[in-house]
Amino acid sequence: MRWRDARRSDNVEDRRGTSMRRGVQVGGAGGLGILVLALIAMLLGVDPRDILQQQGPMVDSPYVSVPPGQGTDVPAPGGDELRDFVSAVLAYTEDTWQDIFRRAGESYDPPKLVLFSGAVQSACGFAEAAMGPFYCPLDAKVYLDLSFFEELSTRFRAPGDFAQAYVIAHEVGHHVQNLLGVSRKVQELRSRLSPAEGNQLSVRLELQADCFAGVWANRTHQARQILDNADVEEGLTAVSALGDDRIQRQSQGYVVPDSFTHGSATQRVRWFRQGLSQGNPEHCDTFQVDQP
Repeated sequence: MRWRDARRSDNVEDRRGTSMRRGVQVGGAGGLGILVLALIAMLLGVDPRDILQQQGPMVDSPYVSVPPGQGTDVPAPGGDELRDFVSAVLAYTEDTWQDIFRRAGESYDPPKLVLFSGAVQSACGFAEAAMGPFYCPLDAKVYLDLSFFEELSTRFRAPGDFAQAYVIAHEVGHHVQNLLGVSRKVQELRSRLSPAEGNQLSVRLELQADCFAGVWANRTHQARQILDNADVEEGLTAVSALGDDRIQRQSQGYVVPDSFTHGSATQRVRWFRQGLSQGNPEHCDTFQVDQP
């Protein structure tokens, strides 16, 4: 994937030097609001978890790999090289989505991308690296521990820079959904549905983010010629490897379709290909098809 001659985004927030423990940011006040909410909840006789969960959903975290509490403060592999890469890919997403929104008569407000090591406090709550990359709609930020790229290569057997770029583009796809109001509507609907029905909605949301990632790849390649056939195969390998069925089979030895939240490997590849081939977000309406 061609990226070294690309501009670098100014929207990368590097928190890798900040040590975190659950609910507390050491050397800062990031966890103070969480502690206050918990104390108020206990005084009122309410389970603190009920209040903490109302902060907002984290979009994406299907990649549980190590027990919570492990892996904090691990230096990110590749150091500044990977940060440079992330900044370039984020800039590509900014340019592409700004153009798409402009053509639709709208303005695009890009997300911040937060790099962290081990654990992080977001507006959606505390998260550890084991949860994988995620997007928080409450602060409009993408959160990424760069060690996930190594896991993508080794555990999921999906190496390559375009595989990594797909992960970023997928999370930015959730930001686009947030700007369009799709995420809010899905959250409202899920609150009135059974867990199984709510999971089906989550799958459609995730598949649309995959399609948006494909749209990004199509548009960016048209403008900058960043891809070759090998890059596309890298991306498809990553998309397939992160299917719920593949992850469940690897982690527990069997598949439970009713518990899917991101979609099967086949579904994810289908919708990424849809965006990649069409290059048009209007072709990414996963909510209007009978079977996504």
